[in-house]
Amino acid sequence: MTLSPAQVPILTLTLNPALDMASDVAQMIPDEKLRCTDPRLDPGGGGLNVSRAIHALGGESLALVALGGLTGDRLAELIRREGVMFLGITGPGETRQSLTVTETASGRQYRFMLPGPVWGPQDQERVFLLLRAAGKPGGFAVISGSQPPGVPKNFPALLAGAMAGMRVVLDTSGAALIEAVTNPLPGLEVLRMDDEEAAHLAGHPLDSRTATADFAQSLIARGIARKVIVARGSDGSVLAGPDGRLFCKAPKVKLRSRVGAGDSFVGGYVLGLARGLSEADALSQGVAAAAAAVMSEATDLCRAEDVARLLPEAWVEAV
Repeated sequence: MTLSPAQVPILTLTLNPALDMASDVAQMIPDEKLRCTDPRLDPGGGGLNVSRAIHALGGESLALVALGGLTGDRLAELIRREGVMFLGITGPGETRQSLTVTETASGRQYRFMLPGPVWGPQDQERVFLLLRAAGKPGGFAVISGSQPPGVPKNFPALLAGAMAGMRVVLDTSGAALIEAVTNPLPGLEVLRMDDEEAAHLAGHPLDSRTATADFAQSLIARGIARKVIVARGSDGSVLAGPDGRLFCKAPKVKLRSRVGAGDSFVGGYVLGLARGLSEADALSQGVAAAAAAVMSEATDLCRAEDVARLLPEAWVEAV
């Protein structure tokens, strides 16, 4: 699919991708051999999933993906089959795998995530060089997902520094998120987190949309980012930015799998901005994309037809 002239460039970065395997089992029973269904294989990892969601919605991005070993080769082939434009980065060791098992008796889902190979200083320097060459000033750069073992906690700031002139969107968690709030990334365009992470940073529960918006606005006042988005699970998402505070209601859908919902949100939201949509319309598209991903099986992401159908239900209001 060709790049629409109306869309500015989008770059995604995935340094700790995974070969995602998904299977079903009748019941999870300790100490027994569990007979699983044939596994479904998908390329996975935060930034890569964002690019997959953008592709599913008819947009285009360049996914920079670290690949290593035979698993990396297999992952690259799966990306090619989906038609996502990507550039492989030589990563250390073997690309990790992840396993999602759904217990059919209860509908509960179990997710097993391996850590991935350790990155040394030379591995990190290769990424900085590639980012300086691949970055497009004025475009969007998405840093999403877990950081690989071995990198410093301020690694997202170092990555952002190598993408001068790009509008950086950071969607991370754990130590990397705490570092981004403690020592802000200069010029960060968007910081996204979920409600549990926001409550942890705030030091108290955020029980209402107003409380969530107050917290997001406080981060902007501290210079953390130009815009802050907090996902409130099945309720929807809150966005605070220069133009005010918005809440987008999540459409009600049947839960099949939570895998990839956050990445689908980022893909839909960033693609909306890249196509010139208003902040409210981009937020609505992101929330609809997240809901569409929840409807899909296993490691599937959003589908364009589902997003289009759910968009009218993803209404936006000031908060």
